[in-house]
Amino acid sequence: MAAEKTEKRKAEHIRICLEKKAQAKTVTAGFEDIRFVHRALPEVNRKDINLSTSFLNKTFSAPLIVGAMTGGTEEAIRINQNIAEAVEKLGLGMGLGSQRAAIENYTLEKTYTVARKAAPNAFLIANIGGVQLVHGYGIKEARKVIEMIDADAVAIHLNALQEAVQPEGQTNFKGVLAKVGEVAGELDKPVIIKETGAGISAEDAKVLKEAGVKAIDVGGVGGTSFAAVEYYRGEKTLGEAFWDWGIPTAASIVEVVQSTKLPVIASGGVRTGTDIAKALALGANLASITQPALETAVKGSKETEQLLLGLIDELKNVLFLVGAENVADLAKTPLVICRETAEWLKIRGFNIEGYARRGVC
Repeated sequence: MAAEKTEKRKAEHIRICLEKKAQAKTVTAGFEDIRFVHRALPEVNRKDINLSTSFLNKTFSAPLIVGAMTGGTEEAIRINQNIAEAVEKLGLGMGLGSQRAAIENYTLEKTYTVARKAAPNAFLIANIGGVQLVHGYGIKEARKVIEMIDADAVAIHLNALQEAVQPEGQTNFKGVLAKVGEVAGELDKPVIIKETGAGISAEDAKVLKEAGVKAIDVGGVGGTSFAAVEYYRGEKTLGEAFWDWGIPTAASIVEVVQSTKLPVIASGGVRTGTDIAKALALGANLASITQPALETAVKGSKETEQLLLGLIDELKNVLFLVGAENVADLAKTPLVICRETAEWLKIRGFNIEGYARRGVC
């Protein structure tokens, strides 16, 4: 019965994200508040710009992955295969959706294993829920989800907001941090903490680093809202009240980068190559795109490939216009943080002037 409910919920999530307006309403990811300083003399040959980067000992052709979105329902087979084919061809990576469904029902493993079959060389991130770690899951299940897709890393996702507004949600998060530390200490694969749309604060990032986490996917406000998803599933009162809850993505990147220096994946409302460039310039190592890739993945791998190529081409243009020959140079180029994001970070005590002064004698 539990497995059937999980599978049904996964199918509902796909349908809602494709058919309903489940994006943030009154808040944004904050990328519009980040402005690059244009270089009229870039002194760069655009065709020589190198976007390759390294993350957790894996080389990517560009600092981009497709974020975790699905698995555990039949519709996910086609979606995950199309994404996997695209990232394999382009030398990128992808995350899988929560693999809880396959732990509860082994016949659903195929909805996840299809990714490794289609992408034998790509960086794949397995996925298990943090709250499940205090409800019976542990090292055994973490190893299982890694082995299931021959993953390069495992994401432990934190979805307190979603659980709080979900009718069947699990809201006992007491002890999650300790369990994360146990898993991180035992696994021979790096553990990534992934928020699912409400962002990671500096306070949480610090204790997660101490627990042994190797990277953080900030998953900030600005993209798909799981409170909105649950609103459409029937939990209208709570879903609407918490639709835009959380830390905007741009601010969350700075909070995590400045407080921990851990590798960061920027996700949550990343929609353009310029958004990717801004995230990287703020200190992220990779950017993750999800909703737009879901919309192309239901069509095919070629459509998903074209989406990713478009983002990469736009990203390269930004590097050209700021005079950066590679991703490392982009992290040194000056940018100005304005408006609400600047106000948030100043009030929280973070240094934003340093970004604007980079490269100034």
